[in-house]
Amino acid sequence: MAQLPVVGTYGTEEPDTPDIFQTGNDELNPLIDRTHKIVETTYKNEFQILGKSTLPLVLTTMLQYSMNTISVLVVGHIGEKELAAVSLANVTFVLASSTFIGMSTCLDTLCPQAFGARKYHLVGVYLQRCIAICFLIAIPLLIIFYNINMILKHLVPEHVIGELAQSYLRTISVGLPGYILFENSKRFLQAQGNFHGGQYVLFVCAPLNIMFNFLFVFKFGFGLKGSAFAVALNYWLMAIMLFLYVAFIDGKKCWNGFQFGEITKGWSEMLKLALPGIIMIQAEFFAFQVITLSCSFFGTTSLAAQSIVSSAASLAFQIPFSTTIAASTRIGNLIGSNSGSDAKFAVDVTLLSSLITGSFNFLVLFFLRHQIANIFTSDPVVAAKAASVFIVVAFNQFPDCLNVHAAGCLRAQGRQKIGGYLNLFSYYIVSLPLAMLFAFKFELEVKGLWEGLMCGVIALSGLSYHFIRQSDWEQILIKSRERHGITV
Repeated sequence: MAQLPVVGTYGTEEPDTPDIFQTGNDELNPLIDRTHKIVETTYKNEFQILGKSTLPLVLTTMLQYSMNTISVLVVGHIGEKELAAVSLANVTFVLASSTFIGMSTCLDTLCPQAFGARKYHLVGVYLQRCIAICFLIAIPLLIIFYNINMILKHLVPEHVIGELAQSYLRTISVGLPGYILFENSKRFLQAQGNFHGGQYVLFVCAPLNIMFNFLFVFKFGFGLKGSAFAVALNYWLMAIMLFLYVAFIDGKKCWNGFQFGEITKGWSEMLKLALPGIIMIQAEFFAFQVITLSCSFFGTTSLAAQSIVSSAASLAFQIPFSTTIAASTRIGNLIGSNSGSDAKFAVDVTLLSSLITGSFNFLVLFFLRHQIANIFTSDPVVAAKAASVFIVVAFNQFPDCLNVHAAGCLRAQGRQKIGGYLNLFSYYIVSLPLAMLFAFKFELEVKGLWEGLMCGVIALSGLSYHFIRQSDWEQILIKSRERHGITV
């Protein structure tokens, strides 16, 4: 039975000149797990490791997803214009935050591979470099936030809504650096096989977010600005608490202090991985925005149904997304430890696991579609329309989960560029043209939009699967060794 390196060996010091191919020394042997035990490569072990890592990640992503959702729910009780403003502001903020999520995908490649190669100090260096780049990107975005009404006044008929949205964005932007620090630091811990740190922090901050929203909005009477400040405050608390977790509980092994001389180095390699990651995420984000905007042509009922469907689909997405974070970390560790055959095996298990996540999401969305729709609305017409669209969304879970899992494999391999190209092709050459055709030409409306979207997702998942199966593992391992300065 082939032997499988899991994640780095804890409790050992990083040698000056590590030889990751040495097998006679347990301190350097990659074929050991965090407890110094040999782990066999079997489907049972791989699924156990993946499942154990996925559960805390699902909780983490769900809790983090709730931050802005709570803001919408609370502000909705102030007034209709305030609700419209915060919804508009959140779309803009998500556009910015997804840029930083895309940027941090480079850490999904670099940090797990560095950790698997026993280059522990590089994990911390990569984190600091990515944060520095994100802070630079944040500067023009903050300028846009502070002057967003110059754009919104040409798009929103009621000027007061644009002004309120600008006020919300100006306030929540105070927390943007905290958001960047937390998002990148999560990956710093995940690369080390720690998927609980972010979860513990959000177990504290998610309830605090609810409490702060009600206090600032209703008790202190700050209104819409109070909700934005509550979210911004929580972003900073999340970052601070995660840093304290690293300092006093787990993760310090890969932190050698601030490396000011190293922060500005290696940006070209990092951007080569990050820019395609941004494209992958933004391409999907913009495609969904086009779908949502297109629903407005079919009336208020269709737009309300789309709001329900997209909200439920976003929640369902957190499950395969969490699984792929765990999988990309696992595969990256194996690549870093120069175990190509075991990394390939882990990829097989990751792709196979998409059937599990896809089946789970399908069963929930298909058989509980009426109940889910009724949770969001008491209008029977809207609920019925949403339930009919859920049928398409449910079947879309199979190709979409395969696509999400495949994207995680590509990130672990350092092949984000392929994913970027495939996303652009699938969403803008396949999905959107077919969605417009089905919705408007064939008059299928919202259901047609989702059917067209599913066609693109099917193409994307098939193409991603093909490129992963054609992986040149020897070149992937060579590239990983070059990144971390390892010689055989």
